[in-house]
Amino acid sequence: MTPRLPPAGGEAPPRPVRGALEPDPHVLVVEDDGEVRHLLARLLRENGFAVSAARDGREMREVLANAAPPVDLVLLDVMLPGASGMDLLREIRATSRLPVVMLTARGEETDRVLGLEFGADDYVTKPFGRRELVARLRAVLRRVRGGDPDAAGQPAEAPHAAGGGRLLRFAGWTLDTGRRELVSPAGAAVDLSGAEYDLLMAFLAHPQRVLGRDQLLEVGRRRFGDAFDRTVDVQVSRLRRKIEPDESAAPLIKTVRGAGYVFVAPVERA
Repeated sequence: MTPRLPPAGGEAPPRPVRGALEPDPHVLVVEDDGEVRHLLARLLRENGFAVSAARDGREMREVLANAAPPVDLVLLDVMLPGASGMDLLREIRATSRLPVVMLTARGEETDRVLGLEFGADDYVTKPFGRRELVARLRAVLRRVRGGDPDAAGQPAEAPHAAGGGRLLRFAGWTLDTGRRELVSPAGAAVDLSGAEYDLLMAFLAHPQRVLGRDQLLEVGRRRFGDAFDRTVDVQVSRLRRKIEPDESAAPLIKTVRGAGYVFVAPVERA
């Protein structure tokens, strides 16, 4: 259900206890509806977030450029006047890996697929519940900061957890799992969205092994919650474009018809 503000004079829920030196995560809410924007800002502040707000792309750019402390996550509505939320997501992804959670009034698969293709870290569909929204934002921030307790024991983290070094090498590529950085054979850094990183880690944890869509959906489910079959195909396609730029070269990820995908290159840990 859609969250409602507490009645006037009512007590706000207690803020979570935080370490004295740990700053509140700074969330930028980009929403053109003033009532919804106010509701979201109040809800997030009550749950331990610092909040800035913007009505459109112009105000979003101003906040991102001048906010102190810097913005940690953008909560971005899809339906905005002027440039849409999808347009602004692409704009952010052109220069930054800043976490972005999409807020949409439509639960259609097309919206979710576009969000994934453009690099969103998660999405929340209106009407939404208070606890769900807060939990999803916190989960995204934990993953970005490398402290997601839900990742323990999952395929995405297996290479590092298994006792190998934090560097994973395959076909001339190097992935630094500590810094979450991917470097091409030519020495260029390649940006990965959070979902792409999780997917690549799943493949590197199980090279030369067919991973079914159900298994890969479990990786995506930690990030997207309501994962669906097309999610895997979209993410694999995006990842292929980044690690297989030369179409004439042998593919690193092969499709196994009716079964899933297999990462064919050997993986070395250092």
